Amino acid sequence: MLAASVPTQYRGTGRRKTAVARVRLVPGTGRIIINNRELTDYFGRPTLQLVVRSPLQLAGVESKYDVLAKVHGGGLSGQAGAIRHGIARSLLLVDEQFRKPLKVAGLLTRDPRMKERRKYGLKKARKAPQFSKR
Repeated sequence: MLAASVPTQYRGTGRRKTAVARVRLVPGTGRIIINNRELTDYFGRPTLQLVVRSPLQLAGVESKYDVLAKVHGGGLSGQAGAIRHGIARSLLLVDEQFRKPLKVAGLLTRDPRMKERRKYGLKKARKAPQFSKR
């Protein structure tokens, strides 16, 4: 007879702009590892480190879970936002009571802003060449 066991890890996918992050929450001491590198090595800027840690601090579980993330695409800011989104979504699997504070803080909403594609006949997405009467 197979007993239904509680999962030992929680997975979440986060996205922002063109960055995609696959996040796993594992019970641990609070280490954050991104693409096999420590958080402080991967994100040098303290503001980006704060962005990544924000969902854990909001839920009050910084020292209860280790975060293992694989992220690709986009720039550093987009990747930090994608990891934050993934952590927030995986925290919902840990405890559904985290939904309200995470939702109020706006961490469960994907940031859809992307660079608009360039249209033919234009110099950039919307910038047209200078008009010449003659």
